[in-house]
Amino acid sequence: MIYGIPTYDLPLMAGVAFLSYLIGSIPFGLVLTALSGGGDIRKIGSGNIGATNVLRTGRKGLAAGTLVLDGTKGAFAVFCAFVLCPFHTLAAESLAALFAVAGHCFPVWLKFKGGKGVATGLGCVLALMPGVGLCCCALWLIFAKVTRISSAGAIIAFAALPLLMIRPGRIDFASPAYLAGCLIAVMILCRHHANIIRLIKGTEPRIGQKGT
Repeated sequence: MIYGIPTYDLPLMAGVAFLSYLIGSIPFGLVLTALSGGGDIRKIGSGNIGATNVLRTGRKGLAAGTLVLDGTKGAFAVFCAFVLCPFHTLAAESLAALFAVAGHCFPVWLKFKGGKGVATGLGCVLALMPGVGLCCCALWLIFAKVTRISSAGAIIAFAALPLLMIRPGRIDFASPAYLAGCLIAVMILCRHHANIIRLIKGTEPRIGQKGT
């Protein structure tokens, strides 16, 4: 047994992981930009498929739609896990959150070159741990607004995620939710490695500016 899950339920958990990956891999930024006649978002700005790069097209509504849909797909993956695995809810939801973010960052349809996972990660965390998710959203929005650099807000929010999940006397560091949260944070921070370097150099573009 793994986390109290009997061996005969492991195929179901694998199915949840696979479904969550597929849900997370839907490239809404790419699809919305193409459908609106904006071309291939991968050839614009930083080449990223996320909302921040979509904003560089000058279409705020399109960027907002990308942000909402990317966040929703993360929450939806967690919800599907809740429905499919009622007897192992926390483990299934945690697995779904992790694989939804992985799907967004490494979508098979785009040769594993996806986004950075911020909106999808926030959607997953909001669905899995609403209070923690709200704190992450607040950190992201506050620091993005103050610095005018979206990546700065994202980096701070997800660097803080493992700490935000800690509640004295009420945290199990080996729990599936905590492990998933830490892995999601690491994944998103790794996807921002180039942004971190540019932030240190002072060359990271501000919101609305062309990026690399």
